Amino acid sequence: MFKTIRFAAALLAALGGSLALGAPAQAQAPGVIVGTITCNVASGFGFVFGSSRALNCTFAGPGGRFEHYVGSISKFGVDIGYTQGGVIIWTVISPTAALVPGALAGNYVGATASATVGVGVGANALVGGFNNQITLQPLSIEANRGLNVAAGIGAISLTPAP
Repeated sequence: MFKTIRFAAALLAALGGSLALGAPAQAQAPGVIVGTITCNVASGFGFVFGSSRALNCTFAGPGGRFEHYVGSISKFGVDIGYTQGGVIIWTVISPTAALVPGALAGNYVGATASATVGVGVGANALVGGFNNQITLQPLSIEANRGLNVAAGIGAISLTPAP
């Protein structure tokens, strides 16, 4: 079992390095921090070519406004193992401070990497939403439990919920 973990960790390091070298440098997104979005991630298995898990999210916006979203988070690339779920918190950056209700709805994409042995960590910076102008910057690294290694392209889809 430890050989599998070492192999998966080496694969994650190699893939993570290739993502960093192969991707163009991204400048900090211009805009205004308009709040945070906290997402609970469902438990699930990762398969060799990816995974998809349900999200239940709350956006804390300007003036104490809260909005609820549901959706999914998917990883395309290496994703091997099981995780018990977790929480991810992103800082929400918008081109303007005036967000209409439901403005975070849409699809987001970006590079991801995470490793879990017991309690694990990962980072996911994503761009998308309304006219692809919303940036989600990791504020709190995801905390999950299990045995999993993942690296590749991450995508989330958000839909307003009552």
